[in-house]
Amino acid sequence: MKVFMKSMEMKLDSAVWGSLLGACRLYRRVELREYVAKHLFELEPENARSYVLLSNIYAGAGRWDDMARIRTSRLNDMGIKKVPGSTSIQVDNVVHEFLVSDKSHPLSKEIYKMLEEINRRLYTAGFVPDTSEVLYDIDEEWKEVAFSHHSEKLAIAFSLISTKAGTTIRIVKNLCVSGNCHSARKLISKIFNREIIARDGNRFDHFRDASCPCNVNWW
Repeated sequence: MKVFMKSMEMKLDSAVWGSLLGACRLYRRVELREYVAKHLFELEPENARSYVLLSNIYAGAGRWDDMARIRTSRLNDMGIKKVPGSTSIQVDNVVHEFLVSDKSHPLSKEIYKMLEEINRRLYTAGFVPDTSEVLYDIDEEWKEVAFSHHSEKLAIAFSLISTKAGTTIRIVKNLCVSGNCHSARKLISKIFNREIIARDGNRFDHFRDASCPCNVNWW
């Protein structure tokens, strides 16, 4: 792969290197990560997303010390801050925003009750989250808990308790969606018979009856 990239006549920009870095995680090509990351950091030394993506790759490989090094020596020491993930949804002309494990909403009790129902029905349907996407060196049970409280699932839970059956759910996330959440949304659309239209940092998705027309791999 390195030989192929060096032989290319065109100059690779940050978009190409960023896609390659994402692919290193998707296809578990850990050996290429630092080579690709080095070129990406040279082009965009202050792009926090690139450093976070590299730390994700280390986390997926169980290399927690390397992940911590990226988070401290690169992000913290350079003063680069990762924007917290949030998901917004509009119901009755009011915009509601959720963060991970958010309990600030007035209907928080009802939202978490619905969230438990969502997770129960996902489990019954055979959904198993990829816990390598969770970036902390904690046991598998707590990784699953961390995933179950993602901001987009809280927003969807709120929509399910706040709108009529069959109403289309429209959510907006400020960052790129993870593969786990993309897969969960597909199943949720079928389980609850809801269309889900989602926008994230890169694109739109339209989930209906456990399918999404994007037909792409996510990371």
